[in-house]
Amino acid sequence: MVSLQFSSVAHGNRSSFADFALTRHAAPRRSTRLGFQVRASNSQTDPDLSVSVNGFRMPNPFVIGSGPPGTNYTVMKRAFEEGWGAVIAKTVSLDAAKVINVTPRYARLRAGANGSAKGQIIGWENIELISDRPLEIMLKEFEQLKKEYPDRILIASIMEEYNKAAWEELIDRVEQTGIDAIEVNFSCPHGMPERKMGMAVGQDCAMLEEVCGWINAKATVPVWAKMTPNITDITAPARLALSTGCEGIAAINTIQSVMGISLDTLRPEPCVEGYSTPGGYSCKAVHPIALAKVMSIAQMMESEFNLKDYSLSGIGGVETGGDAVEFILLGANTVQVCTGVMMHGYGLVKKLCAELKDFMKKHNFKTIEDFRGASLPYFTTHTELVRRQQEAIRQRKAVKKGLESDKDWTGDGFVKETESMVSN
Repeated sequence: MVSLQFSSVAHGNRSSFADFALTRHAAPRRSTRLGFQVRASNSQTDPDLSVSVNGFRMPNPFVIGSGPPGTNYTVMKRAFEEGWGAVIAKTVSLDAAKVINVTPRYARLRAGANGSAKGQIIGWENIELISDRPLEIMLKEFEQLKKEYPDRILIASIMEEYNKAAWEELIDRVEQTGIDAIEVNFSCPHGMPERKMGMAVGQDCAMLEEVCGWINAKATVPVWAKMTPNITDITAPARLALSTGCEGIAAINTIQSVMGISLDTLRPEPCVEGYSTPGGYSCKAVHPIALAKVMSIAQMMESEFNLKDYSLSGIGGVETGGDAVEFILLGANTVQVCTGVMMHGYGLVKKLCAELKDFMKKHNFKTIEDFRGASLPYFTTHTELVRRQQEAIRQRKAVKKGLESDKDWTGDGFVKETESMVSN
């Protein structure tokens, strides 16, 4: 088990809310962005699940992804109590009055013949918008959570229209609550792109670079840019986000999708008054796609930046500890879960931690950093795969079959040498 010790410190211009001692620790690359340093001591021989991310420390790498599991004080409090390493709140904007949700807003894809209702859920689509709660209420709840859990990591997810003043005001207001970091939603695929929000920014590198410039000039806490997979080359916006000052990348948000059409009514799902709209696809079916996107981003970060100095948060189809391990092996140091919580509840984190520990024990890993990015070197081009295989074939053919001369016989290996010359 990991025991945590705390000490007190000011965060930004505000003092910590609790009697805990928190060490002021600069985030990588930018001394003005501060995170909480929580010192962890390993009192047993169990693997240490804690991770250091942009100057603060989490007891484990599992993060509540922005969405319904972080929609209000009650559910975020539950997440902290269950032991999640951090919580990212549902995305907020300045004017929640513009956010109007519909019901139903979810649709599910099941395995089995013709999507049998008894089959396992493998896909999940949502057309849910960002938070429809007044910003003032969300800010009060952020502040309350930081008062009650000063040692836990609370991250605000933000989204605004293409307006510098609006972004600056939103950043200022969320930072005043004492949140530890900001995740910028450049990736929501539905509901807001027509207002130059979400995915509309993530798909337009020129706009993203400009908006990131506004954000990073204003923010004093670490900033993560959340990437959309609905783009040809996900490394392009990720590169720009890091180049303009972001301390981390989160990937992926949901994949734009149409869940299906009812063969009875001929209407799309989810069906609202007979109509629907493309939504965001998540759950188990997107996991392989998310792995590929994270791998590409990690390769870019490793070759053009210093991967160890930045954070990379893997998102997509995580329901088991093994799912999370795959993201870490590809370079992620945190793993976000959203749909998984909606399906299995907040207690899922205990299963994730237990399975992560089992994996680490199996391979004798003591810390997350021992295997972070360990699988990245094994990806290459198809041309290189062909070259490697041809070389391996040549080497196998070059292995001698039998003995060339009577002088090669040995006493110790006599039986094996005889067998090497038997045809069947």
